[in-house]
Amino acid sequence: MKGIILSLLTAVTLSACAGKNTPAPVSYNPPSKPVTVIKDTLTYLALGDSYTIGQSVLPEQAFPNQLANQLQGLKVNTPAIIARTGWTTDQLIEAIDQSSIKSNTYDVVTLLIGVNDQYDGLSQENYRVKFEQVLNTAIKFADGISEHVFVLSIPDYGVTPFAQGQDAVIGPEIDQFNDINRKISANAKVNYVEITGVSKLAANDLTLLATDGLHPSGKMYGMWVDKLKAAVGAVFAKK
Repeated sequence: MKGIILSLLTAVTLSACAGKNTPAPVSYNPPSKPVTVIKDTLTYLALGDSYTIGQSVLPEQAFPNQLANQLQGLKVNTPAIIARTGWTTDQLIEAIDQSSIKSNTYDVVTLLIGVNDQYDGLSQENYRVKFEQVLNTAIKFADGISEHVFVLSIPDYGVTPFAQGQDAVIGPEIDQFNDINRKISANAKVNYVEITGVSKLAANDLTLLATDGLHPSGKMYGMWVDKLKAAVGAVFAKK
């Protein structure tokens, strides 16, 4: 596909919820200047953590790359990604502030953040404040067009082998964090894509998990992308 090939950046932060032995993944370093958009080609920025960069799967299996390659009738440049394994919402905000693309705008922006806030025991009130802050930043990246922003709900890792049977504790806490991001997304009038239910299918299907027993496999990411394609397509079909 057409687009700019972004240079690779070696991530040095290990996932808070992936364990100390999980190798740091590779994420993409966005360009320092705004992307020149070829007519009829969309630009795409993905904001998040390990779920966005695709910890423990091949880069092409990560959901931003699958989405960019599968939008029927729409051409999408190679995604710019600001994400790293283990990032909390605070760390994502800090990374955006330190990035070289703060003044850029994009046609499509996805945001998935919060699992490490829950895992690290950060307060829900802190998440409420910081999620609203980063969502407002995402809308700015989308040139102020809220319908071009797509928030994904936090997956439920409580059903994975990594959780060691703690699903009765983790699941309800993830639901509480999702209740926060869902309400803030509704108030901001952005698109909300619920993928938590899909993530729970891994309880009975290990092919939906990567080899680390925690993060999604390319197959599960594909199921997320099916939902994202419908949401993104519905917005841009109107253009």
